[in-house]
Amino acid sequence: MTAAGTRAVRPVGLPESLTYPALPIGAVVLGAAERYGDRAAFVSDEEVTTFAQLGARSRAFAAALAASGVEPGDVVAVHLPNRPEYAVAYYGLLLAGAVFSPVNPLLPDDALGRQLVDSGAVAVVTSDTGADAVRRSGAPDVRLVIQVGGELRTGVVGYEELVADDAAILPEVPTDVDRIAHIAYTGGTTGVSKGVELTHRNVVSNILQFGCWIHGSVPEERDGTVWLDQVGTPEEFPVRLGTGVTVNLSPWYHAMGCVGSMNVPVLAGVTTVLQHRFEPAAFLEAAERHGATSLSGAPTLFAALLDHPDTATRDLSTVRLVSSGAAPLSQHHVNRLRERFPGVVVVEGYGLTEATMGVSYGPTSRSSERKVGSVGVPVFDTEVELRDPDTLVPVADGERGEVWIRGPQVMQGYRNRPDDTADVLRDGWLRTGDVAVRDADGHLFIVDRTKDMLIYKGYNVYPREIEELLARRPDVAAAAVVGRPNPDVGDLPVAFVVPRGARALDTDALMAEVNGELAPYKKIREVHVVESLPVSGAGKILKRELRERLTA
Repeated sequence: MTAAGTRAVRPVGLPESLTYPALPIGAVVLGAAERYGDRAAFVSDEEVTTFAQLGARSRAFAAALAASGVEPGDVVAVHLPNRPEYAVAYYGLLLAGAVFSPVNPLLPDDALGRQLVDSGAVAVVTSDTGADAVRRSGAPDVRLVIQVGGELRTGVVGYEELVADDAAILPEVPTDVDRIAHIAYTGGTTGVSKGVELTHRNVVSNILQFGCWIHGSVPEERDGTVWLDQVGTPEEFPVRLGTGVTVNLSPWYHAMGCVGSMNVPVLAGVTTVLQHRFEPAAFLEAAERHGATSLSGAPTLFAALLDHPDTATRDLSTVRLVSSGAAPLSQHHVNRLRERFPGVVVVEGYGLTEATMGVSYGPTSRSSERKVGSVGVPVFDTEVELRDPDTLVPVADGERGEVWIRGPQVMQGYRNRPDDTADVLRDGWLRTGDVAVRDADGHLFIVDRTKDMLIYKGYNVYPREIEELLARRPDVAAAAVVGRPNPDVGDLPVAFVVPRGARALDTDALMAEVNGELAPYKKIREVHVVESLPVSGAGKILKRELRERLTA
């Protein structure tokens, strides 16, 4: 309960817990097709795909897969950039009872082959150039390659012929929602990617947790499909179901993209305007022209948008929600977003592939309390404990602890990796490796990853604290801190910084300024100026690559 005179830390007017329909993921698209019909689901290069078309094509794709010999439980990899055909393939293969495995289309051939082999994929949905890469990868179990667009390669099946049947009848598939639905691979930011096995129950739960949280709703089941009932008031949730518009760059092969930027908008009847590459001017133009009601993405997106001159001149008055995820957003950038969008709800979320997508989120109702730097509070039916990483004993509010999670979205385990699974799943809890602090009101603040933490002369050094100080400097556009191993002291903090605009960086002055605000054991020992920081497709900084640069 919220005490009188205080602001709610959760969305106003919603229950503490949800009732989750025991339905498969395909029920989401079937419900959206019925409810939102001729409304635009996707706009791509000005071509519109309606919700009705999305539903019909997904049905046809499912029927065609079954006719092609793809059986329930078979793994189908989707090896595409964001485009409407991706969503059709995703929902269609799930409606056919197959298992979805997303693949980054930019993976080199050998990495592509390893992932296809590890997942056991028997079919791949890809592009024309992707079809060549699949052939070169040498994955032995792939017997069906479906090509989207371009001149058909030899031995592949064209996507268009698979979705041509408007009257396709769905194949009969198992109804057990505890069967595997996704094999989603981790980003590999700290090591080798692992296949995360998620059930239909896991995924539908997380879609509903975030769909209801963002849109002020509760789940509803109608004739075997999933709907939302928007119980939140227009004063608290001004964007009503079936009226929202968003501009998307988050890759759907990543957990945040697949669940948060594809499934949740489909569930809520949001029109998604797809951008195929990040060009700040084009992104802002699309947001203005289509009347975007929400903007979401990784911190790298918002950092670039805030530095672009068009951000100040475009009419973005339709925006009601700004949401950041995938990696921590610096407090400096949160404050700048709030200045640019006064009165707009600005929230951060936290999650990981092992929890389907999301764990916590800032409250999205207008009158709720949000704190700068916080990733919100746990979403519906999600427990979070912060524990000492050595003793595993819960820590008090205000103290740093490793994040442990329990909830309906927690994975079943890593594919073919029982030892890794046993290491992170403990008595129903997921041990994340992330370090956070919780305040007395329940707000979570992500401090760092345990794998990123540095140890200098026995002291713990958390890179994010240093990165926050660097990000506040007007001549720094982005920064990351890693450790240089030293046999005498442990890890020496080293900063990689990207200059803002054409400004020249005085690294000695920068290091002196930042070190003046740090305890002696936290001080930066080196500053390296770089044109850009290596990031994953989801926008997470690849610190292992920075560490490799130091050792090289």
